[in-house]
Amino acid sequence: MLPITAPSAMRAHAQEVRHAGRRIGFVPTMGALHAGHLSLVAEARARSDVVVLSVFVNPLQFGPGEDFARYPRDLQRDTELAAGAGVDVLWAPSADAMYPDPPQVTVAPGPAGDRLEGAVRPGHFGGVLTVVVKLFSVVQPDVAVFGRKDFQQAALIRRMVRDLSLPVDVVVAATVREADGLALSSRNAYLDAAGRAAAAALPRALASGVGAFRAGERSAAALAACARRMLEGERGLAVDYVACVGPDDLTPLDAVDARSVLAVAARIGGTRLIDNVVLGAGLEGDIRVTG
Repeated sequence: MLPITAPSAMRAHAQEVRHAGRRIGFVPTMGALHAGHLSLVAEARARSDVVVLSVFVNPLQFGPGEDFARYPRDLQRDTELAAGAGVDVLWAPSADAMYPDPPQVTVAPGPAGDRLEGAVRPGHFGGVLTVVVKLFSVVQPDVAVFGRKDFQQAALIRRMVRDLSLPVDVVVAATVREADGLALSSRNAYLDAAGRAAAAALPRALASGVGAFRAGERSAAALAACARRMLEGERGLAVDYVACVGPDDLTPLDAVDARSVLAVAARIGGTRLIDNVVLGAGLEGDIRVTG
């Protein structure tokens, strides 16, 4: 595996790869790698010749009082996991390299960026889309792979790619879950034993909504209420939102269908977790892991 830090070196290497006629698969991450990230690497490997994985904790997407300073960082461990997963290039730029000056030109996410996570974290998606454009500009990928757990992020990136005519195929891979259904997340490391037990209420809430959908319920409000009851019954868990939205523009729905997304977000102490499910697919449509 080739380690690279400088954006200029990453761009030069990407140009060499492309000139050789080889496809580049890209997995952007903020590090603290886990099995979910490694599943994205496998997806990128299946679709490309050279896999690039970036590790960059992007300051632009963190708001005041959020966890930028304490976000888990362990580049040595990430390097070992990436190498073991068959990553060809690990690109780990510094913040100064990515933002030599405070950016004055950024990407506006549009109305869909103000919903759900955007409503709770103002400015978040502007920071996400801006860094993704910068990453794409340097890596020049043919395909980029993102996880469905962050489905709003993936939907906005797909829209950005379409609206800005970026030559990247965006692939959204299934969420990887633990045996009790909890979606893998770097922020799970913040949870103590009690918090980890409370976090399992998120997949249970999604499962209750899926169950109601399969039983014939099509009211978005009724499905959201079903999931909310499950979350509000969990001690130590505070609900940020529960919503049924469209899969592409995240428009709030009155009636749902198989493509509709049930999304939840909650706080356990100082840790904020998100999750979602496509109603027609259910949690069994995701990847299960054990241990």
